Amino acid sequence: MTTRDAQAKNAPQSSAPTPSPGAAPTPTPTPTPAPAPGPVPGAWRHVLAAVALVATAPYLVLKAAWLSGSRIGIPDGSVLLEAGPFLTVANAVTLAMDACVILLVLVLTRPWGLRTPAWMLTVPVFTATGLLTPILLGFPGQLLVRALGFGDGPEVVAAREPFLDSWVFVVVYTGFTIQGLALAALFVPYARRRWGRRWQGVVGERLPSPTGVVAAAAASGALVLTALFLYWAFGGTAGLSAERAESYSAESAVGSVAHAICALAAGAGALLLARGGALRARWPLGLTWVGAAATLAWGAWMLNASLGPQLGHGEGPSTAVQLIYAGQMVTGMLATAVLTRFLISRRES
Repeated sequence: MTTRDAQAKNAPQSSAPTPSPGAAPTPTPTPTPAPAPGPVPGAWRHVLAAVALVATAPYLVLKAAWLSGSRIGIPDGSVLLEAGPFLTVANAVTLAMDACVILLVLVLTRPWGLRTPAWMLTVPVFTATGLLTPILLGFPGQLLVRALGFGDGPEVVAAREPFLDSWVFVVVYTGFTIQGLALAALFVPYARRRWGRRWQGVVGERLPSPTGVVAAAAASGALVLTALFLYWAFGGTAGLSAERAESYSAESAVGSVAHAICALAAGAGALLLARGGALRARWPLGLTWVGAAATLAWGAWMLNASLGPQLGHGEGPSTAVQLIYAGQMVTGMLATAVLTRFLISRRES
């Protein structure tokens, strides 16, 4: 058998009929181009983008009004009226942070958003996740507590030092809640298109030993924080200033439970990512992302606020509480390190 005969024998046989001599050639169908990988905005995406932008408006309007000297929402005698330049700087910073939501919405809904460098998107989204998650968990629970009659009564509210009109909290936190849900609904499909392979399949192999040590440290810190927050949620006062201990209510208890859930999610997610296994990767990845972001962001936010000038004439946070805020930061950073190492391992595989 010749070499050409052997090649003909081993060549794959086509099932298509051979055209007869003189017959018109069969036209080759033109392949349909694959859809662009970018997040092409559909009707639902336009709606979510509009909802996120509208939900941002109340906070932006209030902050802009206060920076311009307006007293809308600030009652007579409020400590905010004598806060000085520190509050002006804080209002400007938070105004800028909330304005970034507009840019985030554009990145998540426009085709050019996929060309944005990863860190320029993930850092603000991670920060937004951290700041908004405890509100998403706590604010609806606080509204439910009030609806059931377990919230603060008018006499308790009246006895407090004036701060802001009650409607301000309702408007602002309702906006934050809607904003957080809309951003999450926009980010998840964007991340699936751009980085979906990072959480496809199971967690896989155990991460290197140093990462396991970091995950164990994150889990240990998370357990301590969870126990502390639940202790405060059920009325414990150890480590709290006298003013904060006296202001305990069912609503503040809901907030403490929300932070406990976030800390527990950070620790549990970090452990699951580090030890590997057959668990689907998206669940521990989501737990770690949300829990680490919330624990880190709120720990940093509250620690910075406690170190700045204190409003009013009451005593500021105790040293013990400041250490707890620092512990939140450290725990969140450790869980974030595990999350980052896991994502890098997926990129390398």
